[in-house]
Amino acid sequence: MNFQEYVDFATEHPVCSLATVDGDQPRVRTFLMWRANEDGFFFETFSPKDVYEQLKNNPKVEMCFFNNESDLEKAKTMRLSGEVEFLDDPDLKKQMLEDWPFLQDAEPVLELFRIPSGEAFFWTMADVLKEKEIERVRF
Repeated sequence: MNFQEYVDFATEHPVCSLATVDGDQPRVRTFLMWRANEDGFFFETFSPKDVYEQLKNNPKVEMCFFNNESDLEKAKTMRLSGEVEFLDDPDLKKQMLEDWPFLQDAEPVLELFRIPSGEAFFWTMADVLKEKEIERVRF
């Protein structure tokens, strides 16, 4: 597998679950990925939110993208782990607000972040007993 296959899967299925840690308590919530490319997987959040503090305190995350297939033979997930990097880039923020104008009112507290590197793998029901053997890609 090459990295582009992971970018394509995430782009086609941008709704994902993001896991963080709050002290010793795991926290999971749904996120909408903005974009993915050779520079990583890009997201946004807001500085007043708990998830923002959790990411600042511990940037290690794991995400799960799912193709939303109810047919178990076609169901596929992509797990991705890495460390979040917050981006202070006015041009990138401007691009996001152009793509997602519904965020305009939140612009003062809008925070962009990406996962620039890490590990990812695909999982299907055929892999139920083979998780340790699944090919991973480092990016």
